[in-house]
Amino acid sequence: MELKQSIEYNGKKIKMPFEIYPEFLNDKEVEASNHFSGESITLPQFAKAVRDAILGAELLGDYPKVRKGLNWFRQHFAKQYMVLLD
Repeated sequence: MELKQSIEYNGKKIKMPFEIYPEFLNDKEVEASNHFSGESITLPQFAKAVRDAILGAELLGDYPKVRKGLNWFRQHFAKQYMVLLD
């Protein structure tokens, strides 16, 4: 059974693309860096957790999860997507 997680952020309810550990499901602002360019940007902790899961799924070859995460990121955090994942 898949857990349907969501979070309130900037007055909107955002559904997670996949399960995120509960300790990372918060809107505390954190900084993340592009692992190739080193460029950094601020984003909420839950979005960073999605980014980290995307990178992990890529390493494991789980491309459906990668695609689902990238689509979610583009929809909800386009500016951060351009810095961290594009």
